[in-house]
Amino acid sequence: MPELLDAAAVQPADRPAFRLRVPTEEDAYAWHRAFDDPEVMEFHGGRPAELSAYHEFTARQRRHDAERGFCLWTLLDGDGEVVGFTGAQPWPHAWGPVGAIEIGWRLARPAWGRGYATAAARETLERVRAAGVDHVVAMVDVRNARSVAVTRRLGMALEETLPVPGRDGASCHRFGLRL
Repeated sequence: MPELLDAAAVQPADRPAFRLRVPTEEDAYAWHRAFDDPEVMEFHGGRPAELSAYHEFTARQRRHDAERGFCLWTLLDGDGEVVGFTGAQPWPHAWGPVGAIEIGWRLARPAWGRGYATAAARETLERVRAAGVDHVVAMVDVRNARSVAVTRRLGMALEETLPVPGRDGASCHRFGLRL
């Protein structure tokens, strides 16, 4: 059974209860369902990914956790339902902050506005710090006000704005945080 990280004990009472776990093979299906929403995918290519992409993605996260002690974990609400993911991984692209550790999150629309992203990202920062990481970045589409707000609540500072290759007119803010 995958390791569950129960953050409820460290969260203030006004924050949601949640758990993080290393993604399972079954989580590929859960993520596919949770993110099969144009609004969720608005800043991630605009359309839902194929199921096969989530199988590869969850497998890559299991490898990251085994090798590094952190990954993009499956985020479960207090009832144990998958509501998305949050965590950290090496930046996966040939552009942008190559070699950096990226913190990220993506939630199903019903979980928006409930504090999950910020609370789970704070737990992520503690986990990556414990793994010896001293700096993280967050790459956020400049139009994504909700995620920009999460970076600010985490104390991240805007480092630069970068164009997104292959997406005309799209750009991302790079936020950084020294741990």
